Amino acid sequence: MKQVIQHFRTGELRVEEVPEASPRRGGILVGNVASLISPGTEKMAVELARKSLLGKARERPDLVRQVIRKWRRDGLASTFRTVRTKLETSLAPGYSCAGIVRAVGAGAEEFRVGERVACAGYNYASHAERVFVPKNLAVRIPDGVSFDEAAFVTLGAIAVQGVRTAGVGLGETVAVIGLGLIGQLTVQILRAAGCRVLAIDLDRERVDLARRLGAEAGCARHDARLTDVCDQLTEGRGVDAVIITAAGQSNDPIELAAALARDRAVLSLVGAVGMNLPRRPFFEKELQVRLSRSYGPGRYDPRYEEQGIDYPIGYVRWTERRNMESFLRLVAEKRIELAPLITHRFAIDEAVQAYQIVTGHPATPHLAILLQYPEPQAETPLPARRPTAGGLPTGTIGIGLIGAGNFARSVLLPRLVRQLGANDARILGVATANGRTARSVAAEYRVPFCTTDYRALLADDEIRAVLITTRHDTHATIAVEALLAGKAVFVEKPLAIREEELSDLHQAMVETDGRLMVGFNRRFSPLAARTREFFRESGPLVITYRVNAGPLPPESWIHGEEGGGRFLGEVCHFLDFLQFLTAAEPIEVYAVPSTGPMGGGGASRPETVVVLTRWSDGSTGTVEYLASGDRGLAKERIEVHGGGRSVILDDFRGLERWSDGRRQRQRFFQQRKGFEEEIAAFLTALRTGAPFPISWPSLAQTTRATLAIEESIRKGQPIQLPRERA
Repeated sequence: MKQVIQHFRTGELRVEEVPEASPRRGGILVGNVASLISPGTEKMAVELARKSLLGKARERPDLVRQVIRKWRRDGLASTFRTVRTKLETSLAPGYSCAGIVRAVGAGAEEFRVGERVACAGYNYASHAERVFVPKNLAVRIPDGVSFDEAAFVTLGAIAVQGVRTAGVGLGETVAVIGLGLIGQLTVQILRAAGCRVLAIDLDRERVDLARRLGAEAGCARHDARLTDVCDQLTEGRGVDAVIITAAGQSNDPIELAAALARDRAVLSLVGAVGMNLPRRPFFEKELQVRLSRSYGPGRYDPRYEEQGIDYPIGYVRWTERRNMESFLRLVAEKRIELAPLITHRFAIDEAVQAYQIVTGHPATPHLAILLQYPEPQAETPLPARRPTAGGLPTGTIGIGLIGAGNFARSVLLPRLVRQLGANDARILGVATANGRTARSVAAEYRVPFCTTDYRALLADDEIRAVLITTRHDTHATIAVEALLAGKAVFVEKPLAIREEELSDLHQAMVETDGRLMVGFNRRFSPLAARTREFFRESGPLVITYRVNAGPLPPESWIHGEEGGGRFLGEVCHFLDFLQFLTAAEPIEVYAVPSTGPMGGGGASRPETVVVLTRWSDGSTGTVEYLASGDRGLAKERIEVHGGGRSVILDDFRGLERWSDGRRQRQRFFQQRKGFEEEIAAFLTALRTGAPFPISWPSLAQTTRATLAIEESIRKGQPIQLPRERA
C-alpha cells in the first residue's frame, strides 16, 4: 500500500510502498478515502525534521539531557547506537482521516466491515491507503456527511474542546485569535452554540472568510480600529472569553487577549503561543487561563486511546471520541460549512506537492489540503507470502525477524547482522505490526521481504529460525506457533507473563522437541563467565544484585497488559543471572514491593521490589530492583560471596575478585553485557546443530520464579516452587 513517509534524519518526504496494515485486537482496519493535512502541526513537524542535528537539539533540549545521562551511565557506544536508531526512524505524518472499515479486531465488534468511519490519532490516522485505528479513536460517519468532510474530524474535535474549555454559553461574546483551519472551525462552532464572535488574524482575507462563515465582527490584528470594534460589539465591557488558536513564539496573542477581555473573563489556549503572562492586566481583571488538551479527555492516556478503556459518561461527559462525534453531528446538521475551507485536493501519489504548499515552497495561500485515495473494497486480502528468491545457497540459514522496536533496532539487529556472514546465515523477512517500520528495517538491512503478518514468515520453508522481539504479551503465543511450524526460536525476555502461557510453551516443546532460546544476555558476558569460574568449588553462594532501574513514565506500555509490569518484564533477567551463577534450581521466592511515591514511580503497578530467593544448592540471592535511586548512580551492581571468596561486578564494566585477602581488578571502557556473545551462541547452535546454551528446564524455572514474584506480592508470603518437569 502507499503511505506518506518522512525520514527524521533528513526531513525528506516521500510516498512509499509499505506492507499493508493488519487488524489487531482492540481496533479496526480502515481503507482511507480521504485524509486531511493539518497545516499548522504538520508544518512544524516537517520543519523540525529538516533541521540539522544541532537544530534538532536546540528544539528538544530535554532529549539532549537524556542522551547525556545515558552516555554517562551506559557509555559512548551504547548511546551512539540508540541515538542513531532514533535518527533513522521514519515518521508517519497525518492524524485525521476517513474511510471504510475493512476488518475488525477482537474487542472492537461495535464496528462492522463496510461501515464509514472517521479516525483520529498520530501514528494511527496517517496518510496511507490503509490504517489500523484503536476503537476509541474512530467514530461512525453520520448520513449526509461526505468522506472529505469527515476527514476534518480531528481538527474539529480540537476546536470543540477549545470551546468547551472556554466554558462559554448562549449569548456570550468570544474573541477568536488566529484564523487558520482550527480558528475557522472554532468560529463556526461558537456560532452554532449561540455565541457572538469577534474574529482576529494577521491576514485580512482570513478575517473576511470568518465573517462569511458566521463571525459577527472581525478585524485584522494591526488594524487601528480593533479596540473600537471590540467595544462596539461588547458595549465597552470586553469579551466574555478569548480562544487563542494562533501558533508561533510571539507573546502578542496572550497580551492582546488580556486587553480585549472583560473583568474575570476566561482565556482558552488551543494553539502553541508565547505564555509570558503580563501580571498587571491578568491580576487587575482576575483573568483565568485554561489550556485546552488537544481533542479532549482521553488524549495522551494509553489506557483510553490504545486499550479502549472508556471514561464513564457520568464523570467525563465529553471525551475525545465524544467530541469527534459532536463535531460530525454539527456537520451533518449543516451548522458547520467545510467546503469554503478546502483550498487544495491531491491524490496520495501527489502528496509531496501538497507538503510543498504547506511548507511555503512555493508560497501559496492555503487552508485545508485533502489527500484522496481510491475508494477501497470491503474485503481484506490474504497476507502475501515472501516471493521465491530462487533458493538459498546450500547450508545457508534463513532467519525471520518478528518485531523491530527500539531495542531490536539499536541492540540486537546490528550485532546479528555483523555475525551473519561468519555463520552462513541471512535475514529473509521482517514482520512488524506497523508496515512503515517493517519497510524501514528491511531497507536498512537489505532484507528482501517485509510484512505486517508474522505468520507469513512462519509459513516460509526457507526460514529456519525466528527472532521474536514484540511486546511481552505476544512472546509466548508467537513462540508456540513458531515451534509448531518447525522453527528454531530466539525470543526476547520475558518468555511468558502468565502461567498458562508457560504451560502452552512446555506442551509445544514436548510435542516438537523444539529449540528455544531466551534473550538472557547477562549470563553470556565474559565477566559473568569469570565470576562463575571463580566460585566453581566454593559451595553455596550469597548474592546481592542491585538494579537502579529508575522510574518509567506512567503511560509506558510496560505497565499495561501488553507489558505485564516491570517485575515480569525485567526482573527475569536478574533471576536468570542468579541461576547461572549457582547452577541450581530456584525453590522459594519472597517479594516485598515498595508502594511509596518513588517506589510506585507514578504508575498503577509498583516499580520497586526486593526479591529474596533460595536455591536448591543452599545458595541465597537478593534482587533489589529500584525505581527510587539517583539517576547518576550506575544501573547494576552485583556482590557474590562464598567459600571465603568475594566478587563485586560493577555495571558490567568492572570486576573485583577477592581471595586470601588479595584483590584483582579489571576495568573495561565499555559495558560487557553479553549481547555479542549471546547472538554468537545462538547462531553457532543453529549452524552446528548443537543444543542451545540454556536448557528448557532452566528457562522454565526462571520464568516460574518470575511469575512467583507477582503471586508473592498478592499473598504477602514466600512462594514454594515445584521442580520443573524435564
